[in-house]
Amino acid sequence: MAPGKRSASPAPGAPLQLLRWRGRTQVFVERIDGLALPMVRIPAGTFWMGSPDGEEGRSKREGPMRQVRLGEFLMSQTPITQAQWREVAAWKEREGEKWERELRANPSYFVATKGQARLFKDEASTDGRPVEQVSWEDPIEFCSRLSQRTGRTYTLPSEAQWEYACRAGTTTPFAFGETLTDELANYRASSTYGKGPKGAYRKQTTPVGMFPANGWGLKDMHGNVWEWCLDQWHESYEGAPEDGSAWLTEEGGNRLLRGGSWRSDPGLCRSAFRFLLLPDLALYSIGFRVVCLPQGPSLNA
Repeated sequence: MAPGKRSASPAPGAPLQLLRWRGRTQVFVERIDGLALPMVRIPAGTFWMGSPDGEEGRSKREGPMRQVRLGEFLMSQTPITQAQWREVAAWKEREGEKWERELRANPSYFVATKGQARLFKDEASTDGRPVEQVSWEDPIEFCSRLSQRTGRTYTLPSEAQWEYACRAGTTTPFAFGETLTDELANYRASSTYGKGPKGAYRKQTTPVGMFPANGWGLKDMHGNVWEWCLDQWHESYEGAPEDGSAWLTEEGGNRLLRGGSWRSDPGLCRSAFRFLLLPDLALYSIGFRVVCLPQGPSLNA
């Protein structure tokens, strides 16, 4: 291949490439038009969504606990990075495609070229950090472009999919156990949860994948950036779907955020914690990750 020339894009709907298979974790990669997007296979199963009455920091918004059954899906291994975002934002419409909104090439606050990010050792740029300062409407467009170009169904995770994937079979406040430390996640570690120790408060985002993965191979599910979910906000789980689909009852309204961020106390980074925000707001602590649904009718339709 000639220097600087890209290889041809795979045909829409071409199989994702299996990147690696380690233990229970299968990682596939979507490669198209300069984008490389690792996706982890999340197995079908049933779990108890929400938090028990005795969990420290619990609110009524995290209940009542209910059993949810989900089908298999793929989830991006990390939040979408600045480099991944920039690639898709630069895509031009092709025949049969329609972009609904413009995506800013560099929306993030923590970019070294803007002077806001302090680079870590061995970090040459902030390309590997999560994109942030994106509204809920921005990742909806990102997913639409991915879906149109690949022929697959990309979307934001439902709230149930997010918590199921975060827990990875665990029932403790965090996927790593009863507490959180600064060696496991990027959060406001000057505060503590349970019997956990104080640690370094980094005061900025960190490169994705810098911390250990949960039991299903997903990284940065606790802290770093809040992650948008597809659902509209509801004050409790009374009447929520039991099949893992997004809870959509009306037009507009607040949308769900999960996972906590670099500036969150550890209790806000728990697997069950829920937060809300208007869909047109974009903050420097908010990013997202995507899911790819099985071919056929969309679970989140």
